[in-house]
Amino acid sequence: MSTPLLWSLAVLLMAGGIAGTVLPLLPGTALVFAGAWLGAWIDGYERVGVYTVVVLGVMALLAWALDYLAGLMGASRAGASPQALVGAAIGTVAGLLAGFVGVLFMPFVGAALGEYLARRDEQRALHVGLATGVGLLLGMVAKIAIAFAMVGVFIVAWLV
Repeated sequence: MSTPLLWSLAVLLMAGGIAGTVLPLLPGTALVFAGAWLGAWIDGYERVGVYTVVVLGVMALLAWALDYLAGLMGASRAGASPQALVGAAIGTVAGLLAGFVGVLFMPFVGAALGEYLARRDEQRALHVGLATGVGLLLGMVAKIAIAFAMVGVFIVAWLV
């Protein structure tokens, strides 16, 4: 495979990764990492060294963890019952299958339903559901920021 073709693939992976931070079913930061790793490999790790690739890997893992834990952390901070936490987790998985809107709303619905089943209090269930939604929104913003930071770290390492 030619070098320009490999560089095109690396750029496409990173661009797809940026898009994947907001689109469900695309592993956003994992794609950014794959593109950066490919770019480092193409150049024989001359410009972008192994240390930088490891830092990018840690950033990708952090973003992945935030993606899965943000809603649960929001619910937990609101004092959610164990049933609400299970509902948020189930809602997150179901939301991944339902597309972008599902990713945003299913964890909220799952947490609220779990909290309602646990305590039979509509106000409390709504509060826990909203806290879950805020946690997910903050997690998504953090994931987007990390993805852009990963691209920035790669570019700076490549240029310096």
